[in-house]
Amino acid sequence: MRFAPTHRPDSGSSPARSRRALQAFTLAEVLAALVFMAIVIPVAVEGVRIASLAGVVGERKTTATRVAERVLNEHIITGAFRSGGSGLIREGIHEFQYSIRTEPWSEDTMQLVTVQVIFPVRGRDYDVRLSTLLDNTL
Repeated sequence: MRFAPTHRPDSGSSPARSRRALQAFTLAEVLAALVFMAIVIPVAVEGVRIASLAGVVGERKTTATRVAERVLNEHIITGAFRSGGSGLIREGIHEFQYSIRTEPWSEDTMQLVTVQVIFPVRGRDYDVRLSTLLDNTL
């Protein structure tokens, strides 16, 4: 038993039919594509901007942590942590403000020493804090 195809290709197509098949997009299709692009492009650009900011902040936090560790170690070694203090350190082309403070810990022989490093990124200040406990008898 043989089945005949339900759709037969039109072997004698007219010139009007072939012209319609070659036409471009309609105005509605072009406008819909433009509206879609007007929505997607700003969202993608904002995503790239946020990712760039996160990368810059992450890189500066790494540097600020290194600065905080260096300041904390210097103040502990020299004993200057007892008086507290603040200052400015330049690391490459960036400046980092630091402040160091000492406060008593719940154990009477310990002190909590904290260094806070503040750094700007694109007009906004961020900070890193690094703390350690020291024996008060030192």
